[in-house]
Parts: sequence; structure tokens; C-alpha cells
Amino acid sequence: MDISSAGLRVLRQIAESGSFTAAATHLGYTQSAVSRQAAALERSAGAVLFERRPDGVRLTASGLTLLRHAHTVLASLAEAERELAGAASRTERVRLGVVMSAGAAVLPAALARLAEAGPPITVTTSEGTTPRLVRALRAGSLDLAVLTSRPPHRPFDGDAPPLHVETVTDTELVVAVPSTGEFAGRTTVHIAELADAGWIAAPSSRAEPLLGVWPGLPGRPRIVHSVSDWLTKLHLVAAGFGVTTVPSRLSPLLPPGVSLLRVDGAPPEIRRVLVARLPGRPTPAITAVTRAITATA
Repeated sequence: MDISSAGLRVLRQIAESGSFTAAATHLGYTQSAVSRQAAALERSAGAVLFERRPDGVRLTASGLTLLRHAHTVLASLAEAERELAGAASRTERVRLGVVMSAGAAVLPAALARLAEAGPPITVTTSEGTTPRLVRALRAGSLDLAVLTSRPPHRPFDGDAPPLHVETVTDTELVVAVPSTGEFAGRTTVHIAELADAGWIAAPSSRAEPLLGVWPGLPGRPRIVHSVSDWLTKLHLVAAGFGVTTVPSRLSPLLPPGVSLLRVDGAPPEIRRVLVARLPGRPTPAITAVTRAITATA
């Protein structure tokens, strides 16, 4: 096979992004350029690598095989570039992905614990939704990811082999409301009272969940503000511009003017925080970061 490193990077980015268009945007290419690279990869490999579906692009079994080897090739090239530039790493590097709802509660404490332990590890972080971070793990763009799941806690994807997953903690989903006004002084709210509420939620698509609206809310939710950043969401709540959902684990981090209410009239919504990686023997650095994360429970 005559496959370039650029082709392998395109393969990895398509696997992570889930579409040619998103991969092109991330790489700074045109969509046609990515499509040409994908076609060239398939010709060189002599196999179909990409499955075109209505909801995006997935790698075939052959594509996943090539991706597994791409991890090794691209990592070796990156290390060679650092050495040639005179910047050979003195510390091990771990690329960590974190879901937005868990980052504030888990990430600072885990990094502080890791720093106290003293191993020479450099952790770089990126934020995203659970589906996107799972794709990044499979693509080899991340070494570890802090993810969330809801009962019955099925595997995150259907790819083989399954990801190696460890539980960090379980946390209950609650509703963040203004401390003044109709919810003042309360500790619970009935789900029927939330049917007409104005919700502050993250943008969504067919592939990503709507973050910030109570699951199973009767009727169509009324979205008044579409915001991804959790701090912005909570300050909008504090100012009285709507309500949103948060994990109860975030309670120590709430800004003034926000109260958390449990929801009556509906089953509890439990979210599990997990740390995931590709299967196989982890490096000592990945093991150390995993232990620091699980110790935050």
C-alpha cells in the first residue's frame, strides 16, 4: 500500500468527526479535497473504508483496521517531529477529553491530585459531548475521556473491541432554578410544573442529545436560550431568564442566585460518570491520570 501520512490524518479525522464535511472544517480543507483523499485511501487499500449513511460516515471493518495502524504511525511521526525540532518530550503526554457537564466537577480536582503525586505527566484537555469524545477515542485523537451515561448503561458504541470503562461516580440530575420568584424556598418541583418553563439548553443535532432539558418532559420544551457553556447557562438562571438541568455534583460550584430542585412525579434521572480508553495495556501515564480521576469520587 502507498498511503501518505496526510491520508491517515484524514482517515482519523473522518472517524472522529463522523462526516466528510466536519472533517474538512476541522482540517481546514474543502469537502471535495477530503472526499478525494478518502477515495485515494480506498484505492490504495483495495478495500471499502467508509460507510456512507444518512446520519454521517462510519468506518467499515477494514477502515477500523487501518485506523488502528494509523494510531501507531501518526504517533511515531509526531514524536519524530518533536525530536528533530530539539523538543523531545521529557514528560509523558496524556490527551484527555471531558464532557461539559463533568469537567468543572472532575477536572480541576483530578489535575490537582495528579500534581501532588508528582509524576512527570503533561495532560492536555478538550471538551465535547459523549458521542463526539467516543469517536475521538476510537480515532486515536484522545487517550482518555470522562464520559456520562444513563441507565441501563449500554456500551457507548457498537464497535469492537469494546472500550475499557471504569466508573467514577453516579450523580442525580436536578433542575437549576432562580433562587427568587416562583421557586423560592423550595427543594422539589413537580414535572407538570416544568411543562411550560423556559429552558436554557445546549444546541443539539440528530447525533447529539439536547443538554439542559429534563428528559421525558411532557410536550415540546420551550427553549428560550441556546447555550453550550455551563457557566453562561447558570448565570442566565441566576438572572431569572430560564431553568436548566445540571448534575447534583455541580452544587458546590453554583453561582449566587441559583437553587437546585429535585423533580417529583418522574423517575429519578441518574447519570454515571465514567473514564474510558481504548482496550489494551495502558501506559503508566494513562494509568496515573485514570487513578487521579477515579479518586475524585
